[in-house]
Amino acid sequence: MTQDDELQLYNLSRRRVLAGLGAVGIASAGAGLGTSAFFSDQEEFTDNTLQAGTLDLKLDYKATYFGGPGRLDAVKAMDYPDAEEILEDGEPTGRYLLAQAPSPEDEQAWEDRVQGEAFDFCSPDADEFLVNGDGIPMFTLSDVKPGDSGEVTVSIHICDNPGYLRMVGDITNSAENGQTEPELEAEGEDTDGLGELADAIEVCVWYDEDCDNVFEPTGTGQQNELEVALVSDTSGSITESELAQLKTAGKDFVDNLSIPDEAAAISFAASASLDQELTTNYQAVKDAIDTYDDSGSTNMSAGISTAETELLTGTNATAGASKVMILLSDGSPNSDSAATAAANSAKSNIRIFTIALGSGADEVFLESIASSSDDAFVAPDGADLDTVYAEIAQIVLDGEQKIAEGTMAEVFAQLSEGVLLDGNRQEEGDQPYPGATTQCIGFEWELPFEVGNEVQSDSVGFDFGFEVEQSRHNETPFTTPEPTPTGTPVGNNTPQQG
Repeated sequence: MTQDDELQLYNLSRRRVLAGLGAVGIASAGAGLGTSAFFSDQEEFTDNTLQAGTLDLKLDYKATYFGGPGRLDAVKAMDYPDAEEILEDGEPTGRYLLAQAPSPEDEQAWEDRVQGEAFDFCSPDADEFLVNGDGIPMFTLSDVKPGDSGEVTVSIHICDNPGYLRMVGDITNSAENGQTEPELEAEGEDTDGLGELADAIEVCVWYDEDCDNVFEPTGTGQQNELEVALVSDTSGSITESELAQLKTAGKDFVDNLSIPDEAAAISFAASASLDQELTTNYQAVKDAIDTYDDSGSTNMSAGISTAETELLTGTNATAGASKVMILLSDGSPNSDSAATAAANSAKSNIRIFTIALGSGADEVFLESIASSSDDAFVAPDGADLDTVYAEIAQIVLDGEQKIAEGTMAEVFAQLSEGVLLDGNRQEEGDQPYPGATTQCIGFEWELPFEVGNEVQSDSVGFDFGFEVEQSRHNETPFTTPEPTPTGTPVGNNTPQQG
């Protein structure tokens, strides 16, 4: 068997194999001796096909650099002529957008192509915008100062088959580039020709759950506080027991909050009702949930829009807070298109979790309006709601998880061996990622102020990237030499101290 044959067999899609397995059976039956030739029957399974599945890895990214206020012209000269200074409240921050894929022009092309609908990163149309092994450098900085930092968030798209994902990297060069007089005074004569920059730079790698280029260890997006809207379907289709369990689980979720976190309660049926505006009076939120009764249709779009308005412009809404909407439904919306439009509007500023309750819930639709497939939950029975709400509380309150941290030399020593990424941080062990999924990984480096003169003129080059390997029939990923995993490097990065 050739390597290509092995690769095709390795990538077989289980679903297609089961659908295509065919056999031809011919049976004959006779009535009486010697008459079987006159009485016969034939049944066939025809047009059987076996087709190998696929596994593809695609990336996009956004890279920023903090070099202090007023350095835009210098940044533009560092191989980043299109760099933009990031503003907050109209004021410069000293942070610069170096590059991103897709570029702003490509983003408009995306919008024109998909006409405002969710973009399919795994479609052939995405290839012209995404990174596919091009080895694009994120950082080529020639005048790094103590106190400077850089960050890139890589959005990873695994297409088709489920797979294990790991991050890899190497330091490709480390150079002294001579020694200035201040450097000699700081560290003495150094004759090995190797720079100390990799040992001085601090690196953090993490699961960037909301893909915002910021490590948030105290909860997704919680730089200041959490503002969460509990949006509950109270239409006539929900049973009395489910409604009672909804109330219990929702109130238990509120009990996880602490000041300054705020919560709001919103219900929807034929219309939507703001039952309790955002508040830190958690008992008031629980009292509002206790008043819910079941009746009417499923005006989901009204529930979403009411929650969006309350989270963004409500009396107690706080600019800069982490905005979260938890939408529960036991059915289908009155209008799919209206609910989709409302969710798309909200998702630009709000992270939407969805919960499909019971067998009548439209799981596929609720997943489509969640902020990601990982944010779509299913409660087969009302008794499962407590567990689901507890999982969501863990995500939004416990914060984003680190993958690796330390000096650049220490982190890349780990990456050189490959670091397996966890496809489901809510379960024990390292889980594979589902097919057609997206994961953002943040990578930040910082040269501390305390380093001083000892790294003057030193430089370090590094590569990092990602590999994916099919999970089916593969209990120990990245241990078999064949077939070669699909890898997408992101590398050739060279910060240099000036």
